[in-house]
Amino acid sequence: MNRKSQGPLAGLKVVDLTSVLMGPYATQIFADLGADVIKVESPGGDTTRYLPPGPDHERGGMFLNVNRGKRSLVLDLKQPIAREALIRVIQGADVFIHSMRLGAIKRLKLDYPALQQINPRIIYCNLYGFGRGGPYSDYPAYDDIVQAASGLVDLQARLSHGQPTYIGTVIADKVAGLTGAYALMAALYNRERTGRGQEIEVPMFETLVSFTMIEHLCGALFDPPQGPPEYPRVTASSRRPYKTSDGYIGVMIYNDKHWRAFFTELGNPEWTRDPIFSTMRSRTENIELVLSKVSKVIEERTTEEWLALFRNAEIPATVIATTAGLLHDRHLEATGFWVERDSQFGKIRFPGIPTQFSETPGVIGDVGPALGADSRTILTEAGLDAADIDALINAGAVHVKP
Repeated sequence: MNRKSQGPLAGLKVVDLTSVLMGPYATQIFADLGADVIKVESPGGDTTRYLPPGPDHERGGMFLNVNRGKRSLVLDLKQPIAREALIRVIQGADVFIHSMRLGAIKRLKLDYPALQQINPRIIYCNLYGFGRGGPYSDYPAYDDIVQAASGLVDLQARLSHGQPTYIGTVIADKVAGLTGAYALMAALYNRERTGRGQEIEVPMFETLVSFTMIEHLCGALFDPPQGPPEYPRVTASSRRPYKTSDGYIGVMIYNDKHWRAFFTELGNPEWTRDPIFSTMRSRTENIELVLSKVSKVIEERTTEEWLALFRNAEIPATVIATTAGLLHDRHLEATGFWVERDSQFGKIRFPGIPTQFSETPGVIGDVGPALGADSRTILTEAGLDAADIDALINAGAVHVKP
């Protein structure tokens, strides 16, 4: 099913040499918003293809989701004739994005200077583990590595009695993927104004340090420092879901208005007159005491009682949702967030596009493609005739799905 005519990026062509999650997530956003994303894979395919569960051993659930709406072109780029075929595709592309290390992409002669020669308007995006100007540039990187290197694991240790832990989602891959997506769109906007392409570098490490230090640079912003690089409210050991008399609840009593409303609902007991509760500064400076006191109070009532109280006081609060519960969340169902598709695997449920466009809404495409499913079509569109394509296939330079 062709859904490429819909969305604000309709008509844009993206050549995608990324794998695993960071790059594919960036290009999933492009595909959702209407771009024609050509996923270029080696004969072995993206390793994420083989992650279970899934009824097809070459297309697990994660792959089907993060590569939805894309087309698959399989090339053995170690063969010069395969590279030449890819060059034909790139000549008509708007974006080239890859997640290979610098040395590898240069050996393939697919670095920016090479592609700029054949397509001066190309927007070229490098997704690396570490920026190429530093001593870590050749180090391999995955999400866990960058979580550890960026300070996130150490911050998590503050909340788990000193035990270093990873965050329960591949946050480094996804934040870097989002950063790559917005950087590409900014460069495309600039090209519309100037007519000029350019090269972009999105290193995971630097991206996650920037992301982490938004709040945690804190007192270290100043010279001399006015405090450590740590936002104390976030790292307070008492900052956790509150235990109620029958479960847990997520609550954010944050600004002065929230605190006044909270105390009013409680009947303004004597302890609420302690000066540590009076201002944002005093609460932050005494955050452990503040949160500990609230924790003791929350244990006195049920989750439902507290939810009713917080709703009445207009204080942000929620039940502790599970990923299983989100599949049937009444708000997500009401907004039509979950999108169902019929596929060769039966009915598929996708998370929807979180952004809404009044004039050019995007649309969820079909499940991630079979390996090489679109090789012949893509090469034909690039101007190769049937005999040329057959010669590439016979040489093992191009693979097509039987």
